[in-house]
Amino acid sequence: MSNSTAVPLARQSSLLPMILIGILFFVFGFVTWLNGALIPFLKIACQLNEFQALLVTFVFYIAYFVMALPTSAVLTRFGYKQGMLFGLGLMAIGAVLFIPAALSATFGLFLLALFVLGTGLTLLQTATNPYIVCIGPRESAAMRISLMGIVNKGAGFVVPLLFSAWFLTGMDAFSDAALAQLSNDEKSLLLAELSGRLVQPYLLMALVLLALMAFVYWSPLPELDLDDPADKNNNWQAVLKYPQVLLGTLTLFCYVGVEVIAGDTIGLFGQGLGLAHFGSLTSYTMAFMVLGYLLGIVLIPRWLSQQQALVASAIAGMLFTAAVLLSESQSFAVSELLLGWLGIPAVPDPVLYLALLGLANALVWPAVWPLALAGLGKLTATASALLIMGIAGGAILPLLYGYLAGVQSSQQAYWLLLPCYAMILFYAVKGHKLK
Repeated sequence: MSNSTAVPLARQSSLLPMILIGILFFVFGFVTWLNGALIPFLKIACQLNEFQALLVTFVFYIAYFVMALPTSAVLTRFGYKQGMLFGLGLMAIGAVLFIPAALSATFGLFLLALFVLGTGLTLLQTATNPYIVCIGPRESAAMRISLMGIVNKGAGFVVPLLFSAWFLTGMDAFSDAALAQLSNDEKSLLLAELSGRLVQPYLLMALVLLALMAFVYWSPLPELDLDDPADKNNNWQAVLKYPQVLLGTLTLFCYVGVEVIAGDTIGLFGQGLGLAHFGSLTSYTMAFMVLGYLLGIVLIPRWLSQQQALVASAIAGMLFTAAVLLSESQSFAVSELLLGWLGIPAVPDPVLYLALLGLANALVWPAVWPLALAGLGKLTATASALLIMGIAGGAILPLLYGYLAGVQSSQQAYWLLLPCYAMILFYAVKGHKLK
């Protein structure tokens, strides 16, 4: 971002925009981290294997890759605030599509609804992340994104708990053993009843999203002015000349992949280990992410630079991944030590280490964005779209994990995370400096 852009933005109060964007980040978290509980639910309701169940993450996150550049064109044409309205409208349509999907228990319709939801989120994310970076001083951008992360992952902490309480009651009747004793007709009726539980909450979600559209429309949210008269490179090809953006996109691809694996596969992993509360395990990962964001707010930039936070995150991710691979699934010792005094249900050690990846992941997204967007001025919207395309890692890597889990085991397939954290470490040490 150029100096000519930074000065007028710095003079504006960032409090009100941050409150408004914070509400949108809560919506991001609510919709996104619902997938972690939705995957094992649909696995039962639609009778899927593990690979098929992880198509939920594939379809949801591939929308970010497919739609990122088109949404950049929307923002360039209509502006950031109008883009947020379009995004919320698309998300409302996606939520409505869940109703016929639930009534018919058709997995293909669920996937279509998830793709539309992901498309709406792509537009919202492409608009709101530059807002947070550019609304104040760049050196504190990671701190502001961390604040948004607390809101986002706070929603991610609450949603699996609500989902488990609302949808996953009486699940003994849907176990493999119980379903095997039913006739085909009885089984179909029971699974249709389970799927139908989704109708009411997604109808409510659609109404809330429409209300948010009205809220954003009437809000005094300022439009970003990123034009730099000295910058004539306003076509999307120009951003390809910036290695820190391209490598940042690859870094976010790896990061979102490991974040989604840690948040969305933990329920399947716990279900495979026979844990009764598998539907709420995503909340463990989200709780540790919130802790990481709180550390970021306290430490960045006073005690820790954004680059140093990225280095620490990558190293912690490698260590926790190694612990997931090497720990015993029959042991609860670490969980009882860390969580027992809080009265939180204990989980096997590899499950806890998987949840601790939330702590390692928390500061990656806040640190990469300001490093990747440094000095781009008028190209910020296009660069943001490329960075958003990196969210496709949440589509590809969990699906690859699902394949490896079928070939090897659910626990050993987590080795996939190690090269991803190595890429994050490279970007932190050298990649963001390449101009």
